[in-house]
Amino acid sequence: MKLWRLSPSDPQLEEMQIFQDICDALSDGKLVAIPTETVYGLAADATNGKACAGIYEAKGRPSFNPLISHIDSLEAAQTHAFFDDRALKLATEFWPGPLTLVLPKLPTSPVSDLAVAGLETIALRVPRSAVMRALCKRTGLPLAAPSANLSGRISGTTATDVINDLKDHLSYVIDSGATPVGVESTIVSLVSERPTLLRPGGLAREDIEAVLGEPLARAGTDDSAPMAPGMLTSHYAPNSHIRLNADYVTESEALITFGTDLPKGADKAARLVSLSDSMDLTEAAARLFTALRLADLGRNRKIAVMPIPHHGLGEAINDRLARAAAPRE
Repeated sequence: MKLWRLSPSDPQLEEMQIFQDICDALSDGKLVAIPTETVYGLAADATNGKACAGIYEAKGRPSFNPLISHIDSLEAAQTHAFFDDRALKLATEFWPGPLTLVLPKLPTSPVSDLAVAGLETIALRVPRSAVMRALCKRTGLPLAAPSANLSGRISGTTATDVINDLKDHLSYVIDSGATPVGVESTIVSLVSERPTLLRPGGLAREDIEAVLGEPLARAGTDDSAPMAPGMLTSHYAPNSHIRLNADYVTESEALITFGTDLPKGADKAARLVSLSDSMDLTEAAARLFTALRLADLGRNRKIAVMPIPHHGLGEAINDRLARAAAPRE
């Protein structure tokens, strides 16, 4: 594994030899950890079934859970999926950005059946990350890139998180520091008459509904045939068990705080980790996965989490916490 430390705003990134080396590695079916604005992605050639199998193997991810394909532009996306007026509105407004669209897959798209988990739909995103878009453009490939972590565990928002989980499977890690959004992309399905929110994420529901001019339906969990990532009941889980909406804390628990008005017993908590003292949901989303890692006391221990509002990015934060707290097999 080779590490490339890269400034996110470096205008010369495509002129470096290591950039071409990483393009060659992706074209050869290798796995590369790449930062996006949301979380770090475990990237591989989405048109190469063997490369996609490598993603599932490295993460320990069930192969019925589809992968998001990242592309460099709306024009590139239109070679893989059918875009109706709604899809064009959302793509024009929010790409590049933390929005994934699930759309009917075109029969001419070379994206592998394994990447879409055998479905007739495809999940597409144009990320804000300049390096991810540049790699897609230089290689001419859509890059499948789920979060770079072990399946079901806490997503990686730093290169160190990724290396700790996956170093034996990676040819390269691109390190550009902590990801600014901190939760995965919002996923919206446009394959039926009613637009449906499959996963809340780094783009608020309210912003999407304002552009569409109609409310989003909300999909439930699906543990057998999910249409998109992040729909499994148990996901994003630390080793410790999680207790939500905590209004008290015991000495054996870590506490994840939101605001400074702490619950009873906070002074005796085993560990205190703040999401946002100022109760800023954007800051809390960016810190969520790091906070879960810092609060993790290990198996048979507990993390208490203070209540988080459900509006704006709070919907995505509460979604991740609910899945992290779900019963595990």
